[in-house]
Amino acid sequence: MKATTFATAAASLLATASAHGGVGYYIMGGTTYQGWQPYNSADSQKSIQRQYASFNPLLIADLSTVAIRCNNAGTLGTGLTATVAAGSDIKAHWTQWTHRPASVMVYMAKCPSSGCNSWDGAGKVWFKINQQGLVSGTENSGKWAGDTILDTLNWTVTVPKTLVPGEYLIRHELLAVHQANNPQFYPECAQLTVTGSGTASPPASYLVSFPGAYSASDPGINFNIDSEQSKATTSYPIPGPAVWDGGSSGPAPSEPATPTSAAPVTAVPTTLKTSAAPAASSAAACTAAKFAQCGGIGYKGCTTCAAGTTCNKSGDYYSQCL
Repeated sequence: MKATTFATAAASLLATASAHGGVGYYIMGGTTYQGWQPYNSADSQKSIQRQYASFNPLLIADLSTVAIRCNNAGTLGTGLTATVAAGSDIKAHWTQWTHRPASVMVYMAKCPSSGCNSWDGAGKVWFKINQQGLVSGTENSGKWAGDTILDTLNWTVTVPKTLVPGEYLIRHELLAVHQANNPQFYPECAQLTVTGSGTASPPASYLVSFPGAYSASDPGINFNIDSEQSKATTSYPIPGPAVWDGGSSGPAPSEPATPTSAAPVTAVPTTLKTSAAPAASSAAACTAAKFAQCGGIGYKGCTTCAAGTTCNKSGDYYSQCL
């Protein structure tokens, strides 16, 4: 009887693990880099990806913990890094995935002069380079970015061409919203060396910290996909900062773990609603990409949408380029 109970419990755990997934490998410049393999011994693994223990999701209670950063308690690198040229693509391949209503977000963070391997990613240093949530239809029954992950297990992003060379962490995150008011977060981080001749760094207004970037009260997190409103709403407020596409630049901090001494560009008056960027000097260069946020109460990012898209309001707190 005990053996049967144990077998049943083991099967249940296996089913839970197989219901989710993580980035299994990355492809850059024709080279494939192995990701971390949870559930396997850490002693024999070397990967560009930061160690994480399981495919289990992080929940709202984890938003205030260091686990939300890279799905671990601050574990450092294994000594490996991948080389990628600014302006080129990074393809991430998931081991498995099941949740169709999910957003995809990709962040980067510049490592300190000592390199990425011994740095845990702390501080207001993370900037978003890519995101997609609801693609078409309503929140409740439409097509989401998670559909692409489930169908192909791949997601490709382009490193901003103007990004200054150096060592970076890249953070892929899936945010599943299939359960009402119970979002699930799936982040993984990996180490990169970015090459090229770029000179741009994201302005301070684009930088966030993990924990700190998300709040349980954010509209895209305090979210009920089964509500009557979601059955009619055709846009979703992706949490986190605006996407930085390399078009506007600010000084990069010399050491990411230390707050920048430069005056934050968020000092632009909130009444200047026609400004296209957080800093007036870079307004002409600041454009929100398709599906990116472009407005809403408290929003301080780009308000001009990319060519072919317009800024569509979805409630008081969120507008999106569609």
